[in-house]
Amino acid sequence: MRCQLITTGLALTVVAALSSRVASAQSTAPCISPTTVCEQWITYAGGPARSMMYSTYALNKRDTRITRALVMIHGASRNADHYFETATAAGFLAGALENTIILAPHMLATGDKSAANEVVWSSGGVNWRAGGFSSSHPTLNSFEFVDEIVKALANKKNFPNLTHIVIAGHSAGGQVVTRYEMVNKLHGTLGVTMTYVVANPSTYAWPVAARPLGTGDAAVADADKEALGADGEKVHTNFSYGPFDASKLPNYNRWPAGLDSLAGYSAGMNADQLRKQLVERPTTYLLGQVDVLPLGGFDASATAMAQGPTRRARGEAFAKYVNETMGAKHNIMIVPECGHNDRCMFTTNTVFPYIFPQTEAKK
Repeated sequence: MRCQLITTGLALTVVAALSSRVASAQSTAPCISPTTVCEQWITYAGGPARSMMYSTYALNKRDTRITRALVMIHGASRNADHYFETATAAGFLAGALENTIILAPHMLATGDKSAANEVVWSSGGVNWRAGGFSSSHPTLNSFEFVDEIVKALANKKNFPNLTHIVIAGHSAGGQVVTRYEMVNKLHGTLGVTMTYVVANPSTYAWPVAARPLGTGDAAVADADKEALGADGEKVHTNFSYGPFDASKLPNYNRWPAGLDSLAGYSAGMNADQLRKQLVERPTTYLLGQVDVLPLGGFDASATAMAQGPTRRARGEAFAKYVNETMGAKHNIMIVPECGHNDRCMFTTNTVFPYIFPQTEAKK
């Protein structure tokens, strides 16, 4: 089936239609406007430090209708409002708004305008994309923000029928998700299923020191041609792996590009345990068919280029290694006709089963 796409203009039309419907509905209808009316706040350890997200339902009120949650993490522009619109538009198209709580966390970085006591995350070094510490509240790291959201969603007092949490993100948000999947300490401990959807990140935390060799589907000369032809919508697997010449780039395998010198949330963790968690935790990689150009904040650093010439090739190579060499059973999907665009990726109907998995309310 060809993908179902909506343009930015159509997405805004969908959101406007939803806003009109909600305005005339009961107060228990989903909140779908990325304004103060849909803001929810997480307070850390009694406060006053706090972080904001947009949410379709309140986090602190009992709601027996909710059976699943989608946490949608923004890209490098930290435009949580845009990603909330994308996620709610996807929820509308999937018919999932009534039983799904959709949240879009706002991870502010150094230099962003913040509210009183709002946590601002580091934008350099091991930053918010990798569980880095806050520049305004140095004892907090960015993955703790996601932890607090997950714990709130797993609270059976408020959401007794919620059984499944999906953590999803695109671009820089995809970097957050692929690393959080590997390192978080909550998976399997809260009585809910957690799955992860990683869309079009520039880089991954490689579990080993090897990297894709620059041949086959990782050849730089043919990188922009991978999306063309009859096989453009198929997952490419012509990758081989080998040692990387560390003399040219001594820190190529440091966190967050690899598992050396773990820092932030992952500081002091065991690399073998992280590899085990990476393999065991249910993950889906979404890669845009035409995300093969250096656009949209593409990371062209030497460390990133060691993982492959394009975002698509990097994702295909990473997924193949994790599945075939390490024994994972992760899903990978090429999303037809999509480039580096979250709205195209998440409002495609073939993606809905991964971001809105089937659940059943308790009787």
